[in-house]
Parts: sequence; structure tokens; C-alpha cells
Amino acid sequence: MDLHLLTQLGQATDYPDMPCAERLQAIPRQFSRDGLGLGAHSALPFQGVDLWTHYELSWLDGQGKPRVAIGEIRVPAESANIIESKSLKLYFNGLNFTRFASPEAFVAHVEADLSPVAGAKVTLSLLDVGAAASLVALPGTCLDDLALSTDVYRPDPSLIHVREGVYEDAIWHSHLLRSNCPVTDQPDWGSVMIHARGPALVPESLLAYLVSYRRHSDFHEQCVERIFMDLMSHAKLEQLTVYARYTRRGGLDINPFRSNFESLTESLRMARQ
Repeated sequence: MDLHLLTQLGQATDYPDMPCAERLQAIPRQFSRDGLGLGAHSALPFQGVDLWTHYELSWLDGQGKPRVAIGEIRVPAESANIIESKSLKLYFNGLNFTRFASPEAFVAHVEADLSPVAGAKVTLSLLDVGAAASLVALPGTCLDDLALSTDVYRPDPSLIHVREGVYEDAIWHSHLLRSNCPVTDQPDWGSVMIHARGPALVPESLLAYLVSYRRHSDFHEQCVERIFMDLMSHAKLEQLTVYARYTRRGGLDINPFRSNFESLTESLRMARQ
């Protein structure tokens, strides 16, 4: 698969100031899921959502006055496609000079444009820029102060170890997640939370595994699904949630959530976001 044919990342671009839904680009999730052993017709072992936060959302009201908001876009994990991030930014830029009779009309217009590209119902919520959620800390115990000696910077699930005979319901998090855009090779920085029930993960091994993504090239959503699949298969966990909060680029951050037992109930905006 040549991702350069599917994305506008890294390409010279003209920035539209009129509606341009035709520029939205879909990237099939199956390209990555095949490599995780998730066949096109097999049931997903998780449910979840990709929560995008858009900090540069603007349009015109019916009188031509600009409106601004922070947008939370939710793309369900079962959708056929990822919406390519640069094309999404260009799409929203194209609405900057478009008039809508109400914020509700703006939301309906956007959802009608994005859902066919994703292949599932995409929802948009508008947050007042003066009343956005305050900064919070990820729940659980931070792994980052644990001693670690490693030179493994490609994902290696053999690093994952458990304490035999010990059952645990534990929440861990780390701010050391780094991966790379598979198109531009620019680094993507993030924090990740792991909620695991089952054999007790050895914390140092979990940290080593998360650090091993440092040279890995993949989209945010696909990194989280790989982490989920590796932990489930190598630690033999009963229940698992993986939730990553990536730093923003071009006014957008992408925060994939995958779980086989719980749902995403709130947005946890981090200090780096």
C-alpha cells in the first residue's frame, strides 16, 4: 500500500475558503488490521472510538458574523475508514466563510459530510471556547519513573511479562509514547492509559513495550489497536482498555480509545494538548 496515494500529508496544498467535502480522504482501517490478524469479515475483539478535538473550528452565522468553537468529533472504531487528518483540516478550513442558520445546522452539515467518508455515523459536538474542559491527569499509576535500560525502539510484544498466578485490576499510564507518521515520518507524541484485568502485568515490562514504539511508523489509531492486540495475546488478559491522548498538529488532536469492557465517557484533555 502506498499511503502517499491516499493522503495529502507532506504535499504542497492550496487552502480552500469554500466548502470542499470532495477533498476528504478515506484510509481503510483494514490495511493495518490485516497485519494484526483481524480479517475483514471477523468480529472485532474491541469496541471504541477515535475522539478528535479540533481547536480551530469556525464558520459564519446567518448574518455573516464569525462563530468559533472547539469541536469533538467521534469516529466509531467499527467504521470502515479513518479520515485522513490533513484532508479533514482542509475540509473545515473550507467552511470558514460558509453561512449557517444555526450551530445545529453547522453540525448537521458536517456530520452528513464526514459519515459517508468514514463509513459509519460520525458525530460532532461543539464546546464553547470559554468553557472547555479543564486540564486533567490520566488515572492510575505513572510508569515513567521506573528504571529502564533498553535499546528496543520497534514494537516488540515479547517484552511484555506478567506475574504468574497473580490477578490484578490495575490502571497504568505513561507519557513516553512516541511513534511516527507513516507518510511524513514526523514524530507523534502522546500519553497512553492501560486499564488491565487479569494476570498482573510487570510494570517495567509494560513501560519497555510502550517505549518500543519510538521508531514505529503508523497512524495513531493503528498504534492503539496494535497495543491492544499485543497486550491481550501476550499477557492473556481478560479485560483491557487502551486510551491514547496524542498532542495536536494543525489544530487537531486524535485520541483513540479501544476496550472490550468499558466505554469512553469523558474527554481527558492533557497539559500537552
